[in-house]
Amino acid sequence: MLWHRKKEKAKKSCQIIVDDIDVRIVRKKIKNMHLRVYSPEGHVRVAAPMHVSDEVVRRTVIDRLIWIRKQQLRLASLPEPMPCEMVSGECHYYLGEACRLEVVVRQGKHEVVRNNRDLRLYVRADTALAKRASVLDAWYRAQIKALLPELIRKWEPVMGVEVHEWAIKKMKTRWGTCNISAGRIWLNLELVKRPIECLEYVLVHEMVHLLERYHNQNFRAYMDQFLPHWRVQEEILKSEPLAHE
Repeated sequence: MLWHRKKEKAKKSCQIIVDDIDVRIVRKKIKNMHLRVYSPEGHVRVAAPMHVSDEVVRRTVIDRLIWIRKQQLRLASLPEPMPCEMVSGECHYYLGEACRLEVVVRQGKHEVVRNNRDLRLYVRADTALAKRASVLDAWYRAQIKALLPELIRKWEPVMGVEVHEWAIKKMKTRWGTCNISAGRIWLNLELVKRPIECLEYVLVHEMVHLLERYHNQNFRAYMDQFLPHWRVQEEILKSEPLAHE
């Protein structure tokens, strides 16, 4: 009689160590494996299909060790972000341009007014830091919401797709995401601080997913067709990573 050992069910989330590197494995209902290195510590996270074993993930990490080490060195060389205190003189970015924050204390409604390279933040004297930051975030959100409809109208007829719904939200690890079945796109609020070419690149990237689900050769061919220089914007965003999870 032949005996077959029952396979142990893979855990949805676990931690393994590969060559002294802590690797977090998160299993999802996806087709392909995705490996990422996150700032600021350079920790490694692998999103894997539900059926993939720890051993397969381990071998994948080993195959990409040189790339992982390179990414960790790059992240370690980046300057540490300065703590945001929302006071006059701070530097804040809008569409890739450095702007000086000017805090103006007054009675009345809170608002932000852009004056050339100054961002004037009007607040009451007793306004806490968190509230000041939320007023600036609300202004950022309004700006990106004003920019996106025109960009979507520009690209829909070119690409032959339709965006049924879009939204802006803060995301820790993604610049954008797409719900293909619903034709819904989310973009990261942080994109309003990058050059507008980066905003357009992420939008087109997510719209291409309405034509091709996976990041395969077909996907890259679409990107080359619509945005021949898309890799330039991709490198800019890679050099300014988002916060880790």
